Amino acid sequence: MSLIQSNSIRNIHKLSIAPMMDCTDKHFRMIMRKISSKALLYTEMIVAQSLLYTDKKENFLDFNDEEHPISIQFGGDNPEILREAAQMAQDWGYDEINFNVGCPSPRVCSGNFGASLMKDPDRVAKCIESLKNNCNLPVTIKHRIGVDNADSFNNLNNFVRCISNAGADRFTVHARKAILKGLNPKQNRTIPPLKYDVVKKLKKINSELLIEINGGFTNIDESLKALNDFDGVMIGRSVYKHPLRWSEIDQKIYGINTKPKPASDIIFSLIPYIEKHLNNGGKSWDICKHLINLIEGIPKAKIWRNDISNKSINKELDIKYLLKMTTRLQEMGY
Repeated sequence: MSLIQSNSIRNIHKLSIAPMMDCTDKHFRMIMRKISSKALLYTEMIVAQSLLYTDKKENFLDFNDEEHPISIQFGGDNPEILREAAQMAQDWGYDEINFNVGCPSPRVCSGNFGASLMKDPDRVAKCIESLKNNCNLPVTIKHRIGVDNADSFNNLNNFVRCISNAGADRFTVHARKAILKGLNPKQNRTIPPLKYDVVKKLKKINSELLIEINGGFTNIDESLKALNDFDGVMIGRSVYKHPLRWSEIDQKIYGINTKPKPASDIIFSLIPYIEKHLNNGGKSWDICKHLINLIEGIPKAKIWRNDISNKSINKELDIKYLLKMTTRLQEMGY
């Protein structure tokens, strides 16, 4: 990794929004881009094999120009397939490629990728090499601190060194191990204990590597503190469930002198996007299922969310009604 590329990644991506299945679609990413102009956004995990063999590649790859910087996350274990996927990602205009070695889903692991791949660092290295050799994009990796009983620090450090030698540009480390038998994906996000000290030791020993921390961060102040030890912080469920709690990312993380936007301003700015989506045959619920998370901690927030949700699900929501409801928020100072 060149010094120029290293500094570029380090300076740009202090904070990122984690790839989350059924959450980080292009509509949610558009909402987040209205909240932060700088945070790195991720796609949901895309299975490289599915991408190669579909006739509708745009369903996997399309994103809005406003979403940059954006990273595409691939899952897979076949270097040849990943080679073709890397070229597609570059041709489609993504800024980075991320390789998933952290997902604990039984369905994913049964396909021999996701977290189970941590047990086979040589294969992961070949996958990283294939991605690196077939595009000009940074290639990063997201992984856990261990899997099942293969959770010693030596295992973790050897894994990272092996993958670094293969050319990975950044390591995003979820500070929990994955337990593949006995816990479901949701439990794997909460039950295995967070071990920030393990990732801190990893960074200290490998100071030349770009290492980003993930897992359990609930506010910007926690993230700022973590940036004293790590090159970046990745946030997940907290930003999805409570997006406006992260409204000062640009100000506090990136030092941009702008005011955070209230919920009404964000929704107003999305109206043309929502209208275009509806005119193209899309459903209002596609966007509103994410949008409603903006409204919390204000009088009658639950009533607002339920009203928008019910009308969206029942296909009764139109732009005029959404404008009316958003104007009420604005009049209340939200």
